[in-house]
This record gives sequence, structure tokens and C-alpha cells, in this order.
Amino acid sequence: MHRSIVASAMAIGVCAVTSAFAQQPGTSTWRCGNSYSDRPCAGGTTVKVDDARSDDDRQAADEATRRNAKLADRLERTRLSEEKQANQRDQRAAQDAQRAALAQRRLEAQERLEKARATKLAAEPRKATASYGERPGSKPGEEGGAKKKRRKPAASDAG
Repeated sequence: MHRSIVASAMAIGVCAVTSAFAQQPGTSTWRCGNSYSDRPCAGGTTVKVDDARSDDDRQAADEATRRNAKLADRLERTRLSEEKQANQRDQRAAQDAQRAALAQRRLEAQERLEKARATKLAAEPRKATASYGERPGSKPGEEGGAKKKRRKPAASDAG
């Protein structure tokens, strides 16, 4: 696509140069390497630039040149727009990747912390658990522990 734009621009330039020289009868045109000039140059050759086209043909060529220039401008705007969209997509993808990496690091840190807590809890000596039949607050070795006295139900005046 880029080459076609460059080729179109080169064609426009050649048409402009040849049409400018065609309007000046009696002057000679010199080809100096890849460029054209109205002055002789070292190693240059004269080029015949007589334009045998009719006015209608010239106008059609000029119109085609203008059409090509408009098309080239439209293509450039389209390309720039597509490049901008691609750049925005790339930036969003980079931000998403950065957020994902940060979340992954946080998750790994949380997992390391939980593992360290579990290791610490496993390494601490465990407290003795109550034996079967012991009550809270009783001394170990006491059978059944301290017994509570039952209260008598309150007498009712119903009788």
C-alpha cells in the first residue's frame, strides 16, 4: 500500500514536470540521472517532451492527477486512523497484562503468607485438650471434675 502511494506521488510529479515544460515551447529538457531540468548537466541527455495530446486529453490527465491526489490523501487518513486504533488496542492490552501480573504477584504473596502461617501453627506446641469426661475448670486427674449441686425447683403456690 505504501509503495502504491509513493508510485502515485512519483507519477503526479512526473506529470507536473512534463506539463510545465510542455507549455514552454522552444526550451529543451535535460535528464540528469533520475531528475529533469531545463539546464544542461554533466552526463545529462536531452529529452523530447513535445506533448501531442489534445486539450481534452490534457484536462482528463489533470483530472486523473487530482483524483489520484485525493485518493492518496484518503488512503493516508485511513492508514493513520487504523494505526491509531491499533496503538490504542496495544496500550489497552499492555495495561491489562500489567494488571494481571500485579494481581498474580498479590495472589502469590497471599499464598506465601498463608503457607507461612500454616507452617508456624504446625510448629507451635499444641495445648493439651480436655480428656473425656473432664469438665472445663476441673483439674486433670479429678474424676468427673467438680459436680454442681442441683437446685430444687421453686415451690409453686398452686396447691
